[in-house]
Amino acid sequence: MASRDNQAPPRRPAPRLYLVTPQDAAGLKERLAQSLAAADVAAVLLRLPATDERGQINHAKALAPTVQETGAALLLDGHPELAARAGADGAHLPGLAALEAAFAMLKPERIAGCGALASRDDAMRAGEVGADYVMFGEPDATGRRPAFDAVTERVAWWAELFEVPCVAFAASLVEVEPLAAAGADFVAVGDCIFADARGCSAAIADAARVLALTETTA
Repeated sequence: MASRDNQAPPRRPAPRLYLVTPQDAAGLKERLAQSLAAADVAAVLLRLPATDERGQINHAKALAPTVQETGAALLLDGHPELAARAGADGAHLPGLAALEAAFAMLKPERIAGCGALASRDDAMRAGEVGADYVMFGEPDATGRRPAFDAVTERVAWWAELFEVPCVAFAASLVEVEPLAAAGADFVAVGDCIFADARGCSAAIADAARVLALTETTA
């Protein structure tokens, strides 16, 4: 029998997918249904259209059953004040200040996630505030994001030290495996799924296969 010192370190569970919807809402319900049927998805982040509040609520309500009936959580991209009325499971907040402002509005009934974290200190503070997850690597409003090496380094640092789950944003299918290997609990995919020429079902199935093969040490 191997000694305790020689025992292999425990393995982390394979990361799960976190799906980010495109800005273009045309045919979204069908594309979502196809994606969710092709892979295990933990959560869907819904980008709301630039319309009035009632239109945004109706948009989310129309999509909620498609998402939630698969067991995935439906999160709004911002707009925490609409989460309850839209039937969403929570919201993703852009930055520490937005998380702090919305926290009491969402908790304890709903999920409060946080991205757009510019520094390690901001990420740690988000965890202390009570974020249900932190996200690293997502693009900003202009489409810019940190260098990929910096994203993987931030994910590995977080996974080694903190209990709060980490979502790592993959801008392409090529990025899925290294982000998972770095220790992400969830890998976010968006335009690389919905813009794939093969169709969203094939693309997300590829991402799911990569995650299923990923093993990282705890």
